[in-house]
Amino acid sequence: MALEHSILVSLAERSSSGYDLARRFDKSIGFFWSATHQQIYRTLKRMLDAGWVNAEEVVQDGKPDKKVYRISDAGRGELSRWIAEPSDPSLPRDELAVKLRGASYGDVAALLAEMKRHRDARAERLDLYRRFEKQDFSAPAELSGSALHQYLVLRAGIRVEEGFTQWCDEVIAALGSAAPTATENNEREPE
Repeated sequence: MALEHSILVSLAERSSSGYDLARRFDKSIGFFWSATHQQIYRTLKRMLDAGWVNAEEVVQDGKPDKKVYRISDAGRGELSRWIAEPSDPSLPRDELAVKLRGASYGDVAALLAEMKRHRDARAERLDLYRRFEKQDFSAPAELSGSALHQYLVLRAGIRVEEGFTQWCDEVIAALGSAAPTATENNEREPE
C-alpha cells in the first residue's frame, strides 16, 4: 500500500485540507499507515499532478488561505483499482520476532525488558481501540456502509492487539521462567 491510497481512502470519506489530513493520520488512519505532515503534503502535490485529487483555495479571515482537497473521478478510479488488486498475503517481517529468535546470542534480560515495553505499548493501544469501539460503535448490528467498514477495521485492530498482547505475555512468562545456559545455546541447531 502506498501513502497515496491511504490518502485517497481518507479523502473519499471527507474532503480535507492537508493539515486536517495530517491530524486524521495522527488519530486514526495513522494506526495502520503512518506519515509525517511533510510526507502528506508532498504526496498531495503528486496526487494533484496525477489528477487523483482536486484542490480548492479557501480564503480564511485572520488566517492564511488553505487548500481543501477532494478526491477526483480519476482518484476514485485509482482507489477502486487498488482495492480490487490482489495483495501479498505473506506475513510482514517483524523485528521483535527476529530478536526473539536470536535471543540466545544476546542479552536475554534486555530482550525481556523490551518485550515488556512492547506489551505495555500494545495494551495501551488495545485500550484505546476498545474506547473507540464503545464510544463510536455502540450498536454494531445497526451499522452499514462506511460506518460498518470503519467498525470492521477497528475490530481487526482490536483482535490484532489482543493477540499480540497475549503473545507478549507468553514470551515474558517463558523468558522469565527459564533461561538456557550458554552451552545449551551454542549446541542448538537453527530450524
